[in-house]
Amino acid sequence: MTIKNTLGAIPRDYYGGGLMILVGLAAAAIGRGYSVGSLARMGPGYFPVGLGILLVLTGAAIVIGARLRQAPLPAVRRETPPAEWRGWSCIVGGLLAFIVLGRYGGFVPATAAVVFISALGDRGNTRRDAALLALAMVAVLVLVFWWGLKMTFPLFGWGNS
Repeated sequence: MTIKNTLGAIPRDYYGGGLMILVGLAAAAIGRGYSVGSLARMGPGYFPVGLGILLVLTGAAIVIGARLRQAPLPAVRRETPPAEWRGWSCIVGGLLAFIVLGRYGGFVPATAAVVFISALGDRGNTRRDAALLALAMVAVLVLVFWWGLKMTFPLFGWGNS
């Protein structure tokens, strides 16, 4: 069912932008109830207020972009596309592999598995592309979290269960 006004069909961008504005206003209003602090000493309300403001600005940009379109979108009834079973199964399989390998193998094999398997859910990715993406994400994991932030989680845990 399409809602119409004098301009024609109302694009979904208005609804999406409006929803983002409402959620952003709510987050900022709730965050103002906490101490916001300053940039040097952030309080518990700093993140919700900042995120709320960003959501309001993004929602406004979406609404303005929809308003500036030359012609309204025609109301076209489209058939529902078939379910992407390959994508769903690869994402669920990747999550299950991450759970099992994260517990028994450590974070390097778990991260490699979740990225590789999930990337195969996209029909445009080859096994080579998925493997390169997995290697890149493992490098980010090791460099940022283990080396840079000094987080103490096991990279490999084959014998630790």
